[in-house]
Amino acid sequence: MKIAYISTYPPRECGLATFNQNLVNALSLNKAYQPQKSFVVALNESDDLNEHDYPKEVKFVIRQQNQQDYIEAADFINNSDVDTCIIEHEFGIYGGNSGVFLLSLINRLKKPFISILHTVLKEPNFMQQTIIKEIALKSAKIVVMSKKAVLFLTSIYQIPKSSIQLIEHGVPDLEPIINNEISQSSLFKGRKVLFTFGLISRNKGLETVIKALPEIVAQNPDVLYVILGNTHPGVVKHNGEEYRDSLKALAKELGVENNIAFVNKFVSENELHQYLTASSIYITPYLNEAQITSGTLSYAIGAGAAVVSTPYWHAQELLADNRGKLFDFKDDKQLAIIVNELLGDDRKYQKLRENAYQYGLNLRWPAIGGVYLQVLEDALAAGKKPERITPPIIDVESMPALNLDHISLLTDDTGIIQHARFGIPNLKEGYCIDDNARALIMTLMASEQDKNPKALKFMPVYLSFIQYMQADNGNFRNFLSFNRNYLDEVGSEDSFGRTIWSLGYLISSAPNNSYREFGRELFSHAITHFKELKYIRGKANTIIGLSYYLCAHPGDEVITTEINLLAKALTTAYQENKDGEWHWFEDILTYDNAILPLALLHHYEATGNLTSYKIAMESISFLNSFSFENGYLNPVGNAGWMKKHGKNPIYDQQAIETMAMVLLYAKTFEITKDTQYLSLMHTSYEWFLGKNSLHIPLYDFETHGCADGLQFNSVNRNQGAESTLAYFISHLAILKAAEAEYETLASPLVEADKCI
Repeated sequence: MKIAYISTYPPRECGLATFNQNLVNALSLNKAYQPQKSFVVALNESDDLNEHDYPKEVKFVIRQQNQQDYIEAADFINNSDVDTCIIEHEFGIYGGNSGVFLLSLINRLKKPFISILHTVLKEPNFMQQTIIKEIALKSAKIVVMSKKAVLFLTSIYQIPKSSIQLIEHGVPDLEPIINNEISQSSLFKGRKVLFTFGLISRNKGLETVIKALPEIVAQNPDVLYVILGNTHPGVVKHNGEEYRDSLKALAKELGVENNIAFVNKFVSENELHQYLTASSIYITPYLNEAQITSGTLSYAIGAGAAVVSTPYWHAQELLADNRGKLFDFKDDKQLAIIVNELLGDDRKYQKLRENAYQYGLNLRWPAIGGVYLQVLEDALAAGKKPERITPPIIDVESMPALNLDHISLLTDDTGIIQHARFGIPNLKEGYCIDDNARALIMTLMASEQDKNPKALKFMPVYLSFIQYMQADNGNFRNFLSFNRNYLDEVGSEDSFGRTIWSLGYLISSAPNNSYREFGRELFSHAITHFKELKYIRGKANTIIGLSYYLCAHPGDEVITTEINLLAKALTTAYQENKDGEWHWFEDILTYDNAILPLALLHHYEATGNLTSYKIAMESISFLNSFSFENGYLNPVGNAGWMKKHGKNPIYDQQAIETMAMVLLYAKTFEITKDTQYLSLMHTSYEWFLGKNSLHIPLYDFETHGCADGLQFNSVNRNQGAESTLAYFISHLAILKAAEAEYETLASPLVEADKCI
């Protein structure tokens, strides 16, 4: 049997990587297996393909956030001579919203495969549940490591029990070492060692053990608490060693700084086994029950350690029948009593270790590997292969990776700079609230897509700018000079509406409550100006913002009244200007045209108003009738615009016009589930990439900015904030729609989340 393994892999320091390597080694011991023909597809956290010096068995590397890599990995496996695949699943190692990029791989995979779920959530969100269901549907078998996981999959995810295989977490095949170097080291010698290992982060609850130390040390002065492991890379990236330093400070405050030691390194399994067998008690003090599998706990049982743990799900199962002791979450006093009792009663202590050791014999990798091999043989015998889906309408393969470098260049500590000469910020032009509102929308979309770190970093900058531009009466200025002087007292209605759009979206989609509350304060202060709006684009942008607000606060009667009044103004304008084949809101099409029907669709979603829906769909059909030619988008040009019963002047075409079209078709598909709108959306997006009347890309693959417009014979090479943000908002909308397309095809009766 030849196998392709899809997971993280050493030298990446990751629990799944170690598990995957152990599984590869365990299966290689079986005579029915051909390790020389098998290979690993490894997941990289960064875009650097040389990030890790992988061993020879790694034949393909997937960059986590590059969806094209998943597609190419599937092709690589399909073109190989492997018989089957093993996919290790953890939400955090795959790209896209909740790791949705993995579905791009499995839906192209022609080999039968099994999937190992390292996490099964009790309260999954829609995307998480959809992904797990799809993995289960396409897998020959789903493997989990605890009875609780089987229960969750059958009761919460409605996955048949026949599709699930329970295989406990494997442990190293190692016997206690007679001459244990660790036990004879200066750190351990003469000490009763309490031990915890693994990547360090706040959810590990290490402070509970430190708080218990004073009572333990009072009875056992020679106790030493050893914490082995590096700080989690994600924690280091965002908070440095703050948590580790806080633990040291706590130990000093409690007077036990001489009874605690940190060993800051990632160790081999042989060395880890020495640490475990040299320790008196192994402790896992996790803070809540929601841990379905713990590799560290399994290792401790396999080593025959005396284990004391909080009662998270895996611990409840693995430590049953006196294989360990449980203490309540955060209960340092109970922990101290249990530790002192075990250290003071050798009979109880040795019985606990013996029970753990005997149970651990069944978990050793050679035995576990044999079970996996049987599951794989059954999958091959059944001949189950992934069901193929219709090729997607949205071609994510042709999309460039999301790169916010040009956004970084345009953004300083005040906000996003309005214009650029070629790819260089033009500081003389200063800032405007229009662009900072768009930038806020873009960062929220990027945060929803993959928690993009640059987007999260910029979000408070754009929010702060909006707050700075709000006048005392709640209205908004638009323009600010580079030296932070206001250049107007009252901004345009367009800029007001776009700002309300961004604040409404923030209120419905903020990454934390602080931002949400801040946005709601600004939003509430501006409500009195809704009735002052005169122009339909200002009203349309405001409607969109109010619809997002109502997603978060559906019972708000004040905002419902406001959105109805604004929508009535749009429907009245349409009825007054509609004439024969002219189905539009004015007697001319100017700029940002698709925003008008988009606003009515948002109104329909928020209130169910059928008049808004009917007019939106009529005006969309009218817009479609002249916006596409030869398979590409020709948005209304601003060189004269399109007069009633006239022709589309085509040039100069603007990026914001295309963005509005992309958002319009995304919303129309979301409501109707009619895939023709996905096709129109994708065609509109491709305008940025060169599928336009000049066949010249406006997106600059070198600077990652977007040209300011398409002219009759060239592109405007300036790359300002408006056009660049229009591209990235369109890009993120396409990624979201690609997920929605998949969800619709997989579960056509599932209603979309109207707040998205």
